[in-house]
Amino acid sequence: MSYSLIESIPTGLFIDGRWHNAVSRFGVINPATGEVLTSVADASASDARRAMDAASAAAPGWAATPARHRAEILRRAFDTVAASRDQFALLMTLEMGKPLEQSLGEVAYGGEFLRWFSEQAVRVDGRFGSNPEGTGTMVVSHRPVGPSYLVTPWNFPLAMATRKIAPALAAGCTMVVKPAELTPLTTLLLAHVLHEAGVPAGVLNVLPTTSPGAVSDEIIGDHRLRKLSFTGSTAVGRSLMAQSAKNVLRTSMELGGNAPFLVFDDADLDAAVNGAIDAKFRNMGQACTAANRFLVHESVAAEFTRLLVARVRDLRVGAGVEADSDIGPVISHAARERIHALVTDAVRDGATLHVGGAVVDGPGYFYEPTVLSGVRAGSRILSEEIFGPVVSITTFSTEERAVELANDTEYGLVSYVYTRDLARGTRMIDALETGMMGLNTGVVSNAAAPFGGIKQSGIGREGGTEGIQEYLTTKYTLIPNS
Repeated sequence: MSYSLIESIPTGLFIDGRWHNAVSRFGVINPATGEVLTSVADASASDARRAMDAASAAAPGWAATPARHRAEILRRAFDTVAASRDQFALLMTLEMGKPLEQSLGEVAYGGEFLRWFSEQAVRVDGRFGSNPEGTGTMVVSHRPVGPSYLVTPWNFPLAMATRKIAPALAAGCTMVVKPAELTPLTTLLLAHVLHEAGVPAGVLNVLPTTSPGAVSDEIIGDHRLRKLSFTGSTAVGRSLMAQSAKNVLRTSMELGGNAPFLVFDDADLDAAVNGAIDAKFRNMGQACTAANRFLVHESVAAEFTRLLVARVRDLRVGAGVEADSDIGPVISHAARERIHALVTDAVRDGATLHVGGAVVDGPGYFYEPTVLSGVRAGSRILSEEIFGPVVSITTFSTEERAVELANDTEYGLVSYVYTRDLARGTRMIDALETGMMGLNTGVVSNAAAPFGGIKQSGIGREGGTEGIQEYLTTKYTLIPNS
């Protein structure tokens, strides 16, 4: 079944409504086996120029396309993705490694961006009214920002693509999409679906590549580009923002995270453990929203740790296609080595290892789900994004200290708080320096919600009513009364 699926996936460059070969190709690896699934066309700088030519030429026509027509295309794409859920899910599991059940969840989540923005496409509004002096009428309207460059990560291959592509299409923007080198197949299948749904030639162009610097330099340096949206590391985001300054591009950046997970003394510990499993081990911890630092009140830390360790011991490690798998492989050998180094350093610094902490023998890039407690201040694991199935627990004694520890990071994407005290929960909304917060829940993502962070976790928002605004520019016109 998996072989026939891979054979059916387009593997070329998608430029100007057609599939193209490239001078070279590169292999896509199954992280559960280390084997090559297939090879895809490898875009070059010259391919990037062709893609920008197509996006630029298609821009006026797509911007002028009625919003209802753009909405209907997105809705057809949503219906096709929903009908093809098993195909998309298996493909993501094969190229990224997440358990099949989680891949099915991503199909539902990622598909919702197509449906949500099909509904938002016809709701772009403006303003009309007299100016304060009464000398004229002000008209405020919104227009597509223009050709856009969308750079997506490997960890959520469908949702990260639809979260950018759908609002761009809804707003009337054309685009060039660069999927992650590690997981390009899902985006290529999505491009096929969108083309079949009616996206015109040149509106959507997709360039898988092993030369992201050369491709991005060509596109970002093109004066016709007006928008850059990037999801990935803060270091790369900073570099892209600097490049974008030359042409004063609109930018959206969804960057790194170091999410605190606060458990107060009055928390429902069973609910907190359930939330911890969701916030930490979904996607093997390979999510910018993954809880990175577990801050637990000293009076409940021992019981919380005991309950969590019991749950983690029951998590089953295996290839994502296996029905009984809870934890799949991490994305690469290098990623696994980095995770293990963080755990080893924490234990060397005095942390207690309760479960896990080892590389799994055999093919693929598996790492045992791990729980550490007593993690010392200054440990790398508290300051760096783990991006793996590892819980690191420290304690606090007061609410003020919990907030201080939670905010002691350059990042500010998401936080999680468990407390039965509504007043305390409300205080945390104001006190925690993050763009999102889960109050007594370990999952916050929703297509109808504005996703994004503050500080060095990025700028802009994806999803919600705010998401389409990232692809619109505001125009003001004054009409004198006489």
